[in-house]
Amino acid sequence: MIQATIEFIVFGVHKDGLKDPMGTPFVDDALVQRAKSALVAAGLKVIEHNIVIASKEEARAAFKKMKCDDAIDAVVLFSGTWVWAAHLVGAIRDYCASGKGLLLWTHPGSQGWRPVGGLVLHGGLLEIGVRHKFVYGSLEEEDTIIKIVSYARASHLKNFLNMSTIGTFGGRGMGQTCGAADPSQWMRMFGIDIDSRDTTELKQTAEAISPSELDDLQPRLKQLFGKEPERNTVTERSMRLYLALRKVVAKEKFDFYTIQSFPGLAGDYSATCFAQSMMLEDGVGTSTLGDFNTALTVLLLTKLSKERVYYGDLQHIDRKTREIKIIGDGACPPSLASTLGPAGFSEHGIPTEGEAGGLSVKLICKVGEGVLARLGRVNGQFEMVITRASIFEPAAKQIENRLNECGIPFWPHGFLTVHCDIEVLLQHWTNEYACLAYGEDLYPALVDFCEIAGIRPILP
Repeated sequence: MIQATIEFIVFGVHKDGLKDPMGTPFVDDALVQRAKSALVAAGLKVIEHNIVIASKEEARAAFKKMKCDDAIDAVVLFSGTWVWAAHLVGAIRDYCASGKGLLLWTHPGSQGWRPVGGLVLHGGLLEIGVRHKFVYGSLEEEDTIIKIVSYARASHLKNFLNMSTIGTFGGRGMGQTCGAADPSQWMRMFGIDIDSRDTTELKQTAEAISPSELDDLQPRLKQLFGKEPERNTVTERSMRLYLALRKVVAKEKFDFYTIQSFPGLAGDYSATCFAQSMMLEDGVGTSTLGDFNTALTVLLLTKLSKERVYYGDLQHIDRKTREIKIIGDGACPPSLASTLGPAGFSEHGIPTEGEAGGLSVKLICKVGEGVLARLGRVNGQFEMVITRASIFEPAAKQIENRLNECGIPFWPHGFLTVHCDIEVLLQHWTNEYACLAYGEDLYPALVDFCEIAGIRPILP
């Protein structure tokens, strides 16, 4: 889970202890300190600028420093009192050209004339077309802090993607049309480079894994699954493929990746289910079938959530109850397992989609609150469908029947209720895959990310 870093800058002309006609300082230093403390308490790393900015020189020096500091995800501009907007907007515009975030926070209250300073600067930035988020709210109001934190986290995601690399092993899987990527568009939109590899190096690296490396993996598997898998050629290949993926992804410095899986490795070496499950468990953004949009969604959710992320098929949707069943083809991080459906080993089990076979994971996702989301493209334009979701466990006496409904009971299942208009969701969903992540705070951060990244958010 990420911790976003912000620079907190107070602005206002009447500063340095200047008092109003009633003898009260225009800038309320106690309020400023409480505002910063509230953001720290909410999980942000707050770097304090040591002066209140008002002049062009002060603004230029402050924002030049922020523009060049890679540790800064966003600047929070706090209205201390009124200000000459023209003294600040040039430096702000230059800073925003870097792509970093800018949030303008105006705390309500008549003392100090803070709303006047906030609104005149907000209007000036709108006038010249500088993208920013404007928040008017008290630090005692929970939604105020949520808005600021979500924006800061979204800014962190955008900055992380800039100059990152997604690796792709193999080509398009199972004839998918709705997961392909245009490398030029990804670089233009996100600053992401797409670097492709075939699967030859993965197989060679897998076969070079030593017996001692396989032995070293067993204690972790016992911790996650309660036991070690049976050792045979098929299961060993699954474990070798996982260790090989770890090595190659690290060597190539891929920030996240997608893999063809089938046709390819699943037919001539090993199904990728177990390897993908373990890479998700390691906190790596990934997807199968060469589905770039799912891979990016998983990466975003993984960085935002305290838990690991599950992607799988939207296998069944009940329009009346808004219940959805997500069933991944053997891939799911084992730490998401519930009490009724603990993590265990299974087999891929579909010879027409991988004759080589391989280990897979079986489980039922644990109870919690979270989001269901996926990035997609419609006529060349990026959209992301985002909805809140409640993950539940079926009643114990219903488990067997619920697992048998799909005909493949030994694959991982997630049962959830989505809090949205199902028909709107269906009309805008762009793939069979869904990405499920735990955490109620993910929803606003994803919405903010879409806004600052130029993605159309679909909020059914």
